[in-house]
Amino acid sequence: MFLVYWNWLSNKAMNEKHKRVKTPCIGVCSTGIGDSVCRGCKRFNHEVIHWNSYTDGEKKAVLNRLQLLLAQVVSDKIQVYDVDKLTDEIKRQQVRVNDHSDPHCWVFDLLKAGATQISDLNTFGCRLRPAWQNSSLIDIRNLIDAHFFELSSAHYQRYFFTPL
Repeated sequence: MFLVYWNWLSNKAMNEKHKRVKTPCIGVCSTGIGDSVCRGCKRFNHEVIHWNSYTDGEKKAVLNRLQLLLAQVVSDKIQVYDVDKLTDEIKRQQVRVNDHSDPHCWVFDLLKAGATQISDLNTFGCRLRPAWQNSSLIDIRNLIDAHFFELSSAHYQRYFFTPL
């Protein structure tokens, strides 16, 4: 009996260790038309091209950067005041999120999935910051996406762009 449990536990640990790091690709890649930063997932062109050859550590570093930038942009516009409420509603609405990312990233996933159907962010344990209270959630979603792209582009310009 102990041996069966030990094998199960070892297999589970092995599967967790070798679980693939998912690509952030959303199927709207603009690097193929010459953009240095993808307008869909906000990765740099070389990250999109070489993703499959990256180690899990390299992939996680890319994902961490993207999550930090996105959380920064979302938190500028939306306050998450009840993470448990947000978690419950996201599950109830069946919105797919990365459980390991910042709750502000979940808010963006929520807005992408249904900004047109949400009448009250308070239902999700969130509220618009005062400067954004007169904006629609569709406008907020689009602004977040645009600002996220701007931050990713600025990061690329600072660390990877080499003038001719």
